[in-house]
Amino acid sequence: MVGNIPRPTIERLPLYLRCLARLKSTGVDVVSSEELGKLLAITSVQIRKDLAFFGEFGRRGIGYDVASLARQVAAILGADQPQRIALVGLGHLGQALANYEGFREHGFNIAVMFDVDPSKVGLTVAGQKILPVDRMVDVVRHTGIDIAVLSVPAHAAQRVTDVLVRAGVRAIWNFAPVRLNVPEHVEVRQENLIVGLLALSYYLKEGKGG
Repeated sequence: MVGNIPRPTIERLPLYLRCLARLKSTGVDVVSSEELGKLLAITSVQIRKDLAFFGEFGRRGIGYDVASLARQVAAILGADQPQRIALVGLGHLGQALANYEGFREHGFNIAVMFDVDPSKVGLTVAGQKILPVDRMVDVVRHTGIDIAVLSVPAHAAQRVTDVLVRAGVRAIWNFAPVRLNVPEHVEVRQENLIVGLLALSYYLKEGKGG
């Protein structure tokens, strides 16, 4: 649990927000928990239970105002205010992340970028100049950035993480294929792209075998 909120509840909130944004874009003004549940393959009871942790939403027999609920869920997630991000590692994956428009749509702005490769330092990606990693502590501290995206080789990930923690970063989205050791006050979200592909490969193999 995070505080008194179950972690699975927190993990579902972004799904609700994304679905509400999609409904809003198609002109839907009101949605019931049952309709949301069908769209997300989540029970309506679970949706109501999740939202109840944060207050009272919607009206019985009518449903939720889509725009209002989207604003409230965004505020719960801290996505109602711009969030500046540091991106470390500008290889192919890092550059793809830097150019991903979805971050900006939800208020996340990659404000600074760092790389150890001298051939990349000074280049501009997505409107930002790549800085050398030896400036990371000073720049991150000066800008007050709390979130970092890590897209570096496995052998460098822990070393870079230690520097980011020293600079004051409190949340790391890690794309390096290695587990990070961080203090208790630092939250890490691990992404391993190959895991999903390997799982799909397994299901395909089993399907063919059956």
